Amino acid sequence: MEKVKMMHIGISKGDVGRYIFLPGSPERAEKIASYFDHPKEIAYNREFRTFVGELDGIRVAVTSTGIGGPSAAIAMEELTQCGGDTMLRVGSGASTSPKVKTGDIVIPNGAIRMEGVGNHYLPVEFPAVPDFFMIKELEEASKRLNMPYNVGVTITKASFYSQTQPEKKPVKDELLHKWSAYEAGGATSTSMECSTLFLVAASLGIRAASVLVSATDYKNTSQEDRVPLTELENRVILVGIEAMRAIIKKDLEG
Repeated sequence: MEKVKMMHIGISKGDVGRYIFLPGSPERAEKIASYFDHPKEIAYNREFRTFVGELDGIRVAVTSTGIGGPSAAIAMEELTQCGGDTMLRVGSGASTSPKVKTGDIVIPNGAIRMEGVGNHYLPVEFPAVPDFFMIKELEEASKRLNMPYNVGVTITKASFYSQTQPEKKPVKDELLHKWSAYEAGGATSTSMECSTLFLVAASLGIRAASVLVSATDYKNTSQEDRVPLTELENRVILVGIEAMRAIIKKDLEG
């Protein structure tokens, strides 16, 4: 009997193991898979591209989720049904603090819920936080690889241009007021998926964390002098692979 495939990601139960990387871009999924032993592409539907393989003899997978929380939530829901229970987002973000420079590794230990998907999973009072064990392994991996890193609160927004061009929006006063408050509270980065990732994981009873590379310096969102993301993403991929190896090893040790 032919296995039933998930509606969006196009894979079936048992096609993946416990450990899954979650980049945004399909191209980055292929880059991550290049670090696997015996990598194989098994599905590509819409923004969802999945490769499987092994790290140190253990089955792993990578599925791209596209941009933003809605598609990331879909991927997590379906990957959980297929066997995943440890998910690591490997992505990019922007600096919101002098503590984070271009190319720095960012390890969110909590996320501001400036998006709407999380409200469909848990009440607004519930904090969006990653798995503590996973963020500790990400920190240790950054140290081993001599990568400059920051552990801090990230802002998860639902719209890219409401951050980069808030003054052009009818709700500019609200956007600018909130953003200033978040920065004053010590938020060090921003991206578009973290709080969704953490809240969906909590609701499903699985582990999840995120590791980002900063694509900007603080107060600089100009495209003119920006370092190409393709030159930066190798750093965050290396940290993600190193951390996942350690997570797998410690899980096996009990």
